[in-house]
Amino acid sequence: MTKDNLIHARTCVYNVNYHFVWSVKYRHKLLNERIEKRLKEICSEIAKDKEFIIREFEVGEQDHVHVFVSAHPKIAPSYIVKMLKGITARKLFIEFPELKRKCWKGHLWNSSFYIETIGSISEEVIRQYIQKQQKGG
Repeated sequence: MTKDNLIHARTCVYNVNYHFVWSVKYRHKLLNERIEKRLKEICSEIAKDKEFIIREFEVGEQDHVHVFVSAHPKIAPSYIVKMLKGITARKLFIEFPELKRKCWKGHLWNSSFYIETIGSISEEVIRQYIQKQQKGG
């Protein structure tokens, strides 16, 4: 763990990171360059407003999104995804009406998502560290 990764908050010091992936409903290739650019802007606004940090954001094959996020432990990962998917869908439908016509039943995103926690230390290193702690007494 390096000090560069640590974020100091009022009640804790943390390094909490997530990798999220979600796709366009039915994997339709709708996220062209114009929409991708606006999608990134909207996600940056959401992150600032909801107080988490987007470290990386990319659209893949015009049909899915990868996001690397750092967040305070009090913010549930499901809340982060809910905000990103919900707000972006609403705003993109307003700004790009052609999207709504191409999306069956008006859903931009698939209802599921992938999540993975990301850390700077491997699980094995953490296990060894805990196992080597001295017993109090």
